[in-house]
Amino acid sequence: MTVTATHAPGTFCWIELAAHDNDAARAFYTALLGWSVNETRYGDGPNDVYYIYQLNGADAAASYPMDPGQKEAGMPSAWLLYVAVEDVEASAARAREAGGTLLMEPFDVMAHGRMALVQDPMGAPFALWQPLSHPGVGVRDEPGSLCWSELATPDAGRARDFYTGLFGWGTQPFEGPVPYTMFTLGEQMVGGMYQPTPDMQMPPTWLPYFAVADADAAAEQVRALGGTVLMGPDDIPGVGRSVLAQDPQGAMFYVIKLVYPDQS
Repeated sequence: MTVTATHAPGTFCWIELAAHDNDAARAFYTALLGWSVNETRYGDGPNDVYYIYQLNGADAAASYPMDPGQKEAGMPSAWLLYVAVEDVEASAARAREAGGTLLMEPFDVMAHGRMALVQDPMGAPFALWQPLSHPGVGVRDEPGSLCWSELATPDAGRARDFYTGLFGWGTQPFEGPVPYTMFTLGEQMVGGMYQPTPDMQMPPTWLPYFAVADADAAAEQVRALGGTVLMGPDDIPGVGRSVLAQDPQGAMFYVIKLVYPDQS
């Protein structure tokens, strides 16, 4: 198992689902990805429960119930991706100066860390995370864990300028069915970006990829659990076989059988 104790600033470190029905989300993802669950209460309400999902004892992701006001406003269930930073105030200020919007100013999350919620200039939300006691996911790149982060954006050029300026990322083109950009941090690949064609009808969003042992079997399991397969399974030469899926509450995510590392 690839255990991750820390995350370098500028890398994706945590993923969290805002769910319309947190118990239903728990049932879906634990069955699909083999997660166990730790429960943490953060309020006095019966539904004020934060689920931390684990894979072989290591933190892999989390979910929490969306508040009634968000649901009444029509906000869909969605995954939120966090990027590690050294100083959340400084990063939040840079994001604002670069044209982003601070949806939530920096605040403390108990003793776990300090965060801010940002929307990039094209409308894709993400979070900044300055870790204290909780660095983020403790496992990556293994079946059932996060292995990639990808941005769909209506303006790839503007998104490139925003993120490279904010996090110091480099860029590298990748050959694929649509123009694709890899974001790099030194020698490390940290994420990817593409500009959807109009017929794809993809909103500006960051989505997680979860590694699986068999993409075709995972697609069938998504359907059996009440989710929807939106695209695939499709082969990505030299990378793996991927599926774009939607859980029963509408949150989108990918699963992928990686060519590397060997997961046979």
